[in-house]
Amino acid sequence: MSDTETNGLPSNSIIEEHIDDALSSRYLAYALSTITQRALPDVRDGLKPVHRRILYAMRQLKLNPEGAHKKCARIVGDVMGQYHPHGDQSIYDALVKLSQSFSARYPLVDGQGNFGNIDGDSAAAMRYTEAKMTAAGVALLAGIDEDAVDFIPTYNEEDEEPQVLPAGFPNLLANGSTGIAVGMATSIPPHNVAEICDAALHLIKTPKARIETLMQYVKGPDLPTGGIIVEGFDSMLEAYATGRGGFKVRARWETEDMGRGQYQIIITEIPYQVQKSKLIEKLAELIEQKKVPWLADVRDESAEDIRIVLEPKSKNIEPDLLMESLFKLSALESRVSLNMNVLDATRTPRVMNLREVIQAFLDHRRDVLQRRSRQRLGKIEDRMEVLEGYRIAYLNIDEVIRIIRFEDEPKKELIKKFKLTERQADAILNMRLRALNKLQEIEIQTEYDALAAEKKEIKSLLGSEKKQWAAITDEVKSIKATYGKDTDIGRRRTSFADEPDIEIDLATAFITKEPITVVLSAKGWIRAMKGKVDDVSSLKFKEGDSAAFVAPAETTDKIIVFGSNGKFYTLSADKLPGGRGNGEPIRLMIDLEDDHVPVGLFVHKEGRELMVASSEGYGFRVMENDVIASTRGGKQVLNVKGDAEAIRCVSVSGEKIATIGENRKILVFDIEELPQMGRGKGVRLQKYKDGGLADIATFSAEDGLSFVDSAGRRTAVKDWEVHVGKRAGAGRMAPRGFSRVGVFDPRKKLG
Repeated sequence: MSDTETNGLPSNSIIEEHIDDALSSRYLAYALSTITQRALPDVRDGLKPVHRRILYAMRQLKLNPEGAHKKCARIVGDVMGQYHPHGDQSIYDALVKLSQSFSARYPLVDGQGNFGNIDGDSAAAMRYTEAKMTAAGVALLAGIDEDAVDFIPTYNEEDEEPQVLPAGFPNLLANGSTGIAVGMATSIPPHNVAEICDAALHLIKTPKARIETLMQYVKGPDLPTGGIIVEGFDSMLEAYATGRGGFKVRARWETEDMGRGQYQIIITEIPYQVQKSKLIEKLAELIEQKKVPWLADVRDESAEDIRIVLEPKSKNIEPDLLMESLFKLSALESRVSLNMNVLDATRTPRVMNLREVIQAFLDHRRDVLQRRSRQRLGKIEDRMEVLEGYRIAYLNIDEVIRIIRFEDEPKKELIKKFKLTERQADAILNMRLRALNKLQEIEIQTEYDALAAEKKEIKSLLGSEKKQWAAITDEVKSIKATYGKDTDIGRRRTSFADEPDIEIDLATAFITKEPITVVLSAKGWIRAMKGKVDDVSSLKFKEGDSAAFVAPAETTDKIIVFGSNGKFYTLSADKLPGGRGNGEPIRLMIDLEDDHVPVGLFVHKEGRELMVASSEGYGFRVMENDVIASTRGGKQVLNVKGDAEAIRCVSVSGEKIATIGENRKILVFDIEELPQMGRGKGVRLQKYKDGGLADIATFSAEDGLSFVDSAGRRTAVKDWEVHVGKRAGAGRMAPRGFSRVGVFDPRKKLG
């Protein structure tokens, strides 16, 4: 390889760099560009570069509120050609969002034509639509010609653009912002301007105010589409204190009386950033899939205002219950996230809390006030300098005229004669003759005195922090007056409410609650008889079959089956076959192996504690909530192997446990000796030389231990204390008269 040339190129044009370093440096440059130039808003004016450039270009086109609209194509063309060298469609989309009343709480652009709608329809092409700025947009630009902010060269360095706008409007919190950068994102919902102003005024008085205090003013987001925020105060406080969190928003609804007890539900406001058309599609899909069986129909009767009609199937269903189910299943309830990740005054991205965001706005307004005041002070001093020259000229008008007429270099002579500055001399020389009649000492002196007074006031302002904050206080009060809560645009749209304390189980919410009796036969046929069956002997079964389990229940209950394989299975009572006939095999509903059988069936009770045991004499306690199975395959709780099987599941009541083995020995021990587990083989309950466990029971020492004999009589076990021992002991023989089958209650499989 030549030192001077490589493949026809100078050797110094080839730079060797490791691929990891090359990729990381280039990706970092891309990431920084995305973060600072595209995705994150500036905390001072709340705008991203594209929005800032749109507003500045509209100002250059003099598209003020009092003026006429101009074609959006013209605006987009100017923005793209002068300031934003990206696709015209992306610029137009940003312009459209600034004008949509359902996207921006306080639109910065006044659009004329089709700018899209809440259904999700897009705006018409930019050649058909027109726009101009709103008062809020103008307020963001107020004072931009008065050296209020820094200007930077445009992308082609042919012109200049503002690095940030003066921001006479708290746009970041008022309109919010969303964006996804590289490795970070921002999401700020809109808020109420009057509330922001109140918080800002308090922060001026108390710079270290707590977030809780500021939240007395900023209650929470104020969304363009209204709705109801049901987020708790503590959660909202944490969100505003950390800059990260979210708010649960629900649609606003009301019932409309249709007569004869019939009603329909009218939705008048939907959550922020939810497309109405997609919401209705989802509701229609829920009806079609029968996930909300009590909802008959959904209709969109919206015109300018939203009106979505929900028609229930029956007048007996409670509206609150129906809406709670829809909130859980559809976008009628959504979550608006809060991530106040913004660029601070040094263009550094960071997450700010509520106080920091408002303080950054106030600090920017103070900086703008100082810069505008200095610029005005400079203009005043320039004018006063000229007026001083005019005054000298007036007092010496004849000499001035002579010097101008006869001297070769009148400017130098005027400066020398009257000790003028160059600007004063130029002003006198450039003065027209016809102005001489207006050059009266009183007028000059009056203007001079007025400017002197203004100069003194500005210097006093610049020298006093207190006066500066007083001026900013007046500005904030002016903003509040314009966007106060008594104005149409300033009136709060989103209200607050506590989330209703309605526990709703979607699986049972719309099931008619009726009493039934669940019957499972010895051969595994299950059915649900209507009402309560008191006389089990009246039940009919197939030949050679009989009742194994009979449980009174209701159609809204969950039925739990315990198998000899140690698994629990969960069935919905309303899904069980009816009482006509013999029912259906339970194995069609659960995946129970052929070599295993049900050994327990009971109605689920929330919070109950159970005790399970195997034929080997092992067992443990388990919470009933932990045995609920979500699939037909069941939930393995008691592990059994080989010839061992699960044989008992009883509810825990009392402080004692009694076990009896096939050897008819009884052992009683404290329930605390048996651990609570979620799954496993368990611990040994009773020790046997031959055989295994026959039965278990729990009881209280006060009531004593009892058993049921073959005649169905309950008999107390005399001197049960003699059977007390430690868990895993052998126990003592059962007393005379004890059940011959060796169980405490042959009829009762779950206590």
